[in-house]
Amino acid sequence: MLKSALLHPEILRALGSAGHGGRVLIADGNYPFSTGSHPGAARVFLNLAPGLINATDALRAIAGAIPVEAAHVMATADGSTPAIFAEFTEILGAAVALQPLERFAFYSAASETSVCLVVATGEQRVYANILLTIGVVPPA
Repeated sequence: MLKSALLHPEILRALGSAGHGGRVLIADGNYPFSTGSHPGAARVFLNLAPGLINATDALRAIAGAIPVEAAHVMATADGSTPAIFAEFTEILGAAVALQPLERFAFYSAASETSVCLVVATGEQRVYANILLTIGVVPPA
């Protein structure tokens, strides 16, 4: 039995096989999973029902299992800052600044071969997409 907060076997397998520079996409319920992400990435569908599981719950669990080097978010068309970005920052900490990408640039980044895991959530808030870059685990 595992003692960590993250227990999902498919997510653990994808993260365990990834390395430094690998990317993880956590996406809201409106995200085009089949066309807006790399086809070779592992896909985990946590979108049980609208609002379940949300993007911040998924982020909290995944960020607790990997070192996060960078985080990209989808920028709004009008330049506003969605409230969920503050929640992302709270979970990741001040050391990981959110880097906004224009919508189609975000889709392009999420379609790169470095994306090893796509997590579909039931998140109903818009612009609740985050692309994490896995960092390095320093020696003990």
